[in-house]
Amino acid sequence: MISLKDTLISDEIASEFFVCNIEKCKGACCVEGDLGAPLEEDELPILDEIYEEVKPYLTPKAIEVIEKEGTYILDFEGEYSTPTINNRECVYAIYDENKILKCGIEQAYIDGKIDYKKPISCHLYPIRAQKYEKFTALNYDRWSICSDACSFGSELQVPVYKFLEEPLVRKFGEDWYQELCKLIEK
Repeated sequence: MISLKDTLISDEIASEFFVCNIEKCKGACCVEGDLGAPLEEDELPILDEIYEEVKPYLTPKAIEVIEKEGTYILDFEGEYSTPTINNRECVYAIYDENKILKCGIEQAYIDGKIDYKKPISCHLYPIRAQKYEKFTALNYDRWSICSDACSFGSELQVPVYKFLEEPLVRKFGEDWYQELCKLIEK
């Protein structure tokens, strides 16, 4: 376990390899699982604010669900998450021309429509962040649908923390990330 400021980081984030291989998994993380993407409370008003800009990217069914349930929900675990279509795919998931699921929020960001990339839980994956009273725990989440990403990361020798530099900096800041690198690489 690595301790850094108010975070506890699993050793696996330094020792395991990972590079998303979306060509293989086809974006399965946007459709698999019991719930939509976990959301932090500060993301809730952002989803409301950006909805009109993201809406043109979404499917008619997704729009129907969002207009009925809202841009986020309080799920059965008592946490906020993105709504899903028929308890399957995230409402913000869109298929590209190759039938790969991608994020409609991220596409609006790429197109310069909004300045919010996507939920931090999605951006950080396969790291799951769990807030506690005095610290945030960062754990490596193993999921069978990401086996190709693990193999690809191993082949390229890219550890999880290096693959996720951008979202880790987004969440915790550049100084925190540089300190993490020093602790891991010493």
